[in-house]
Amino acid sequence: MEQQLSSDRVYSGPGFSLRVDRVRKRSGLITTRDVVEHSDCVAMVPIDEEGQVLLVRQFRYPVGCELLEIPAGCIEPGEDVIDCVQRELQEEIGYIAGKVEKLCGFYSVPGYGTEYLYVYVTKDLKPNRLIAEDTDEIDIVRVPLGEIPELIFSGKLCDAKSIAALLAYIAREKRG
Repeated sequence: MEQQLSSDRVYSGPGFSLRVDRVRKRSGLITTRDVVEHSDCVAMVPIDEEGQVLLVRQFRYPVGCELLEIPAGCIEPGEDVIDCVQRELQEEIGYIAGKVEKLCGFYSVPGYGTEYLYVYVTKDLKPNRLIAEDTDEIDIVRVPLGEIPELIFSGKLCDAKSIAALLAYIAREKRG
């Protein structure tokens, strides 16, 4: 463990906050840690009635290109995780899930960030759109599950949360 000696919030915005902590390592060495504070999020592997995965293609400003991803979004303060799953599905792909199953969870960037992702498989999808300000330029891409590994290995799907969630889903399906 590292002992926090001080903490200085250097930025606070609507998406995240940044703090710089002074810490003492077990060895006694004193150093700093930059920490991005971000709300927890949900990510979904939506499966349609034909067994295809519904992915989203959207422009990601920080990397300057469109990425192919699973739907995901931030949990609002006080919002139930499953309610967030349903809201994000409605906003990003225009569906609500009749069946929601927990798949896994993980820290997205534990070296410098606090965000934890709760990952769910969603099935029995029914059209039910919610409009959100940042989802108007999202394209839905239906992909057969068997094509997912090739998308990953070819680099056409290069979003870490999507890779982790999709590989976890494929492994679970193979396990039976």
